Amino acid sequence: MAKAKGKRKVGAGDVASNRYASYRYELIERLEAGLALEGTEVKALRASGAQLKDGYAAVHDGELWLYGVHIPPYAPASRENHDPERPRKLLVHRRELDRLIGRTQERGLTLVPTRVYFKGPHAKVEIALARGKDLYDKRQAIRERETRREIERGMREARR
Repeated sequence: MAKAKGKRKVGAGDVASNRYASYRYELIERLEAGLALEGTEVKALRASGAQLKDGYAAVHDGELWLYGVHIPPYAPASRENHDPERPRKLLVHRRELDRLIGRTQERGLTLVPTRVYFKGPHAKVEIALARGKDLYDKRQAIRERETRREIERGMREARR
């Protein structure tokens, strides 16, 4: 039977995940934040998910905002739809925000969304404090992944 092509599955309970983030960045610390959404955005998230690949979070005017995340328009709400690329406010405690401001002012640290999910009726975003990887680090990650695959392949062959 041929392998089905198309959209990859996200983790259990996730609406969307940024699998590419761990390849591009070294994820140092993860934090859960609420997501302030308009009405059609919630329905669109539940129906078709979001795209996090180019997303990032930044502090602007003392508030945490999520930029570059694409939530597709909700088809049944043709006229009263939301802007798919609009900045969205992230809801965190003031203490966490102050700590994040201090950490992101360090050289080379940024905030990257890693997954969007629902916790009860509330939409949540997991953001990670991250440092960009160098080309060398990416090559090393690829090498480790390939050796891990070869070891697993060898183990499977030995079990036969």
